Amino acid sequence: MTDEQLALQAVSDAQRILEEYLEPIRRNNERVILDKLVEVLERPELLVAVTRMQGGR
Repeated sequence: MTDEQLALQAVSDAQRILEEYLEPIRRNNERVILDKLVEVLERPELLVAVTRMQGGR
């Protein structure tokens, strides 16, 4: 998978998680939603891909 594909997949996953949060019945699960977002956005392969896309900064 390319760096761009990894980034797009993470954004898609994060959007799906936020859509779940926006459902009225799920509003009381902020910690669960936050944990899911952190899990998606801190995937080691994603962090490496983003660093590469930023030019190694």
